[in-house]
Amino acid sequence: MSHSHTPQTLIPLNSPEPDETTQTQTPASNSDPTRIPTLLHVSFNQDSGCFAAATDHGFRIFNCDPFREIFRRDFGPGGGIGLVHMLFRCNILAFVGGGPDPRYPINKVMIWDDHQSRCIGELSFRSEVKGVRLRRDQIVVVLGHKIFVYNFSDLKVLHQIETIANPKGLCEVSHSGAMVLACPGLQKGQVRVEHYASKRTKFIMAHDSRIACFALTQDGRLLATASSKGTLVRVFNTLDGSLLQEVRRGADRAEIYSLAFSQTAQWLAVSSDKGTVHVFNLKVDSGLLGHDRSRSTSESNPASPKALSSLSFIKGVLPKYFSSEWSVAQFRLPEGLQHAVAFGHQKNTIVILGMDGSFYRCQFDSAAGGEMTQLEYYNFLKPEETF
Repeated sequence: MSHSHTPQTLIPLNSPEPDETTQTQTPASNSDPTRIPTLLHVSFNQDSGCFAAATDHGFRIFNCDPFREIFRRDFGPGGGIGLVHMLFRCNILAFVGGGPDPRYPINKVMIWDDHQSRCIGELSFRSEVKGVRLRRDQIVVVLGHKIFVYNFSDLKVLHQIETIANPKGLCEVSHSGAMVLACPGLQKGQVRVEHYASKRTKFIMAHDSRIACFALTQDGRLLATASSKGTLVRVFNTLDGSLLQEVRRGADRAEIYSLAFSQTAQWLAVSSDKGTVHVFNLKVDSGLLGHDRSRSTSESNPASPKALSSLSFIKGVLPKYFSSEWSVAQFRLPEGLQHAVAFGHQKNTIVILGMDGSFYRCQFDSAAGGEMTQLEYYNFLKPEETF
C-alpha cells in the first residue's frame, strides 16, 4: 500500500458550504455532447442534498432540490469512473476508476480537488477498491476482505479492520459527532460497529443469512440491516446492540439495494429489485437519539393503521409473518433495476436515483399512507437541454 498527496491543499475542512461548489464546465472537445454515457455508480452526499454520478466518461454532480446539474467533468473515452463520492458540498471528491476503460487503476482511490481540476492525493492497494466513505476528518476505503480508515489531513492509517468477503464494499459511517463505523463482521449475518470515541467494538448478529445492505443514522446511534433474503429489515441500537424494531418488506425473497433513515429517524426507506420503494414508520424512542421529534406528528399518528398488521392482536397464535410491521407508503418503479433512495429536505419527501439515469422526487402522506405522489421526474444522463 502506498500513498502520495500534497497535504497543504488537501481540504477546506471547516467550511464546506454550498457556495463552494465549482460551477465551471470542462470543455469536452473530444466527446460527443449528444452521447448518453453509461452510468456506473451513483451516491448521495452526506446530507442527501446532492448526488454524484460516475460514468464511463467521467462524473457529474447534481443538486437534489431544486434538481439541477451543478457541474460535470467529461474525460472522454478512457475516462471511466467506477465510484465517486462527495464530501458534503465542498470541492473535494474521491474517485476510483471503473468500467471497460477506467481513467484510474481500480486499486487506487484518487482524491480530486475540483477547484484545481486535478488529483491532489492517492491511496494505492494490492486489490480492487470496493467502496469509499468520506467524513470531514476521515477517509474509509473498503477492499474485498479489509477496511482501512485514514486521517484526511495527512492520509495516515488510523485503523485496519478484517471483514468477511465483502464484494459490494458495504460500510457506513456517521456524519455528525464522533465517528461510528458499521461494516460486515467475520461471520455471515454479523455487523461490526466501531465507536471511535469510546474505543468500543460491538458485534451484532443481525440475520441468519448474509448481510445485503445496511444504513446508519447521521449520529450513528441506529443501524438498519437487511439480509440476502430481503424480506425483513431490522433496526438496532448501535450502543448496546439491542433489536429495536423489525419491519417487513414483503413475503418473497428480494435483493435490497438501498436503505435510508430520515433526518429525525422517524421513517425508513427501502428499495429492492422488486421495484417498490417502501417507507416504514419507526417507533424508536426519540429520546435515544438526543433530539425531539415534532410532537404533533408522533401523537396524532401513534401507529398508522397500515403500519401495524391488523392481525397483531393474535400475535401469539399466528406465525411471526403476521405480526411484523408493513410499510406505510409505497412507490412503484420498474422491476429489476437498481435504485438508491434518500429522504428529501422537504417534509415527507423521498428522492430516488435509478441506474438508468432516473431521478424521482415523491411525497408520502404520513397519516393516510398508501401510494406516494410523484412530484418530479428527470433523466439526468440525457443532454442538458432536457432540464
